[in-house]
Amino acid sequence: MTETTKIPDNVVPLKRKKPAEIHKGKSLCRHGFHKWIIKQEKQFDVKKGKLVTLCKCSRCGKEKVELK
Repeated sequence: MTETTKIPDNVVPLKRKKPAEIHKGKSLCRHGFHKWIIKQEKQFDVKKGKLVTLCKCSRCGKEKVELK
């Protein structure tokens, strides 16, 4: 009698991520090289009388405000 074992199709391989994969791109942000994307553009600040642009780093999530 030979038994054939059938492997289910929906098995997900469980593998821990390497530290290099977990911290990928964050060393650039630690040294001040962020990847800024515009979150909200041209909002007017009444007190200073300038346009305000909200920016967010796509790697680490840090936010900054630019006055123009």
